[in-house]
Amino acid sequence: MNKQCLSSFAAILIALLIIAPGIAGAAPKIGCTAPGYENVTVCQAKDILENKHVFLLDVRTPAEFNYSHIEGATLIPLKNVPKHDSVSLPDDQLLPNRLKELPENKNTKIVVYCLSGGRSAAASQMIADAGYKNVYNVQGGLKAWVNAGYPVVIDPVKWFASYPPN
Repeated sequence: MNKQCLSSFAAILIALLIIAPGIAGAAPKIGCTAPGYENVTVCQAKDILENKHVFLLDVRTPAEFNYSHIEGATLIPLKNVPKHDSVSLPDDQLLPNRLKELPENKNTKIVVYCLSGGRSAAASQMIADAGYKNVYNVQGGLKAWVNAGYPVVIDPVKWFASYPPN
């Protein structure tokens, strides 16, 4: 192979290495998409929530919810988390057995959050598997929401009783 062919081949190879990752990373939706639901930032979630036809779901424990939550949220805990709530709920009070409490219309936008985004991702997948088409998991959860400066509803008695944290 002569030098000119080798140079052309190298130029084409370099161009492909630069272009290919951009093509592979292109996605039609905003945020990272997982099967059945979409991960969104707190800023994107806030924009979605400005629409009046959105179901906001908090999947944390009752103690976490009572401490603070996003206004308008419906509490349906995903699971018991003894670290956050010493009260253990029976299975019939947890999300897997309460999916019937979600909106009837499977096209309703559902924004799901927890403390940091892990439980809400599992809940979002469960909800998408139940046939809901517009499910959004808030990445970073309530921690990211508060860090972004967005408002929460708090119980002042519980807030001040545990401040400063131990």
